[in-house]
Amino acid sequence: MRIGAVLIVIWLVLGVIAAYERGYFSDSEDASCAEAGTVIVTTIAGPLNWMGVNPKVNCDVPEPSK
Repeated sequence: MRIGAVLIVIWLVLGVIAAYERGYFSDSEDASCAEAGTVIVTTIAGPLNWMGVNPKVNCDVPEPSK
């Protein structure tokens, strides 16, 4: 049980490192749904990021009808 928790933490830390390497934590842009989603899925993808996985999230909010 403990080894599983350690592996999950290592997986997520590697995902955060990958997101950092891609510049997702820079303060140059406004935060958006797409930016936050991309950081989250990149973190969850973990070491798969270095195997070619490049997850992106697109948040298209519909306009209200008139």
